[in-house]
Amino acid sequence: MLECILDLRRGIFHLQLECRLESGWTVIFGPSGSGKSTLLRLLAGLDRPDHGRIALDGNVLTDVSRSLFLKPGKRHTALVAQQPALFPHLSIAANVAYGLAGLDAHTRDARVHEMLDLVDGQGLAARRPRDLSGGEAQRIALARALAPLPRLLLLDEPFSALDGAASDALLSRLQSWVVEHGTQTVLVTHDATDAFATGAEVALLRQGRLTALGPAAQALAVERQRIVARLESL
Repeated sequence: MLECILDLRRGIFHLQLECRLESGWTVIFGPSGSGKSTLLRLLAGLDRPDHGRIALDGNVLTDVSRSLFLKPGKRHTALVAQQPALFPHLSIAANVAYGLAGLDAHTRDARVHEMLDLVDGQGLAARRPRDLSGGEAQRIALARALAPLPRLLLLDEPFSALDGAASDALLSRLQSWVVEHGTQTVLVTHDATDAFATGAEVALLRQGRLTALGPAAQALAVERQRIVARLESL
């Protein structure tokens, strides 16, 4: 369970929200500039709030009032952004293995194999990032993030370079994997169809405020009507 009370100002933008995410899979939905990526960065420990607290399964990650702030590497969280940041000098297999230094060689190789299989990337193991397409790089970035078995997985529109069928197939496999491993997942998107397709709990953000939280049909009722009306007009 993820709990957060956050207050952050950046220029004219003001993120101010309180939420309790109990679902294993949550979609954060909202228009550009609503604070979706900012929220993920705060959860990952890449930014600090001006005021507030973040706790995961009862373990405090950030508490401004107590001057408590766990660094990103100590949070057991993984963030996959829209632009994959792979290490250009390493092979794809070495990229995936990067966070597994504490494992013995046999276990590390088995984990890399498992992750590449999950993202349909077995044939890419010996390549370098420069040899990958945008979609392939996004899949490898996901594999690298999952390899250390994070407790919290944060996804910031990570499948934007994949076509619809490939994205849907990967999302389906990923959902099964995170359930099996007990990894709470938060997926940021600006596409409401992602929320309905995954059957997720949905948190709707607008102008830095949480305006709805619940099943997709409930939280996105207005957005659903807009999509239906748009389809009917085609």
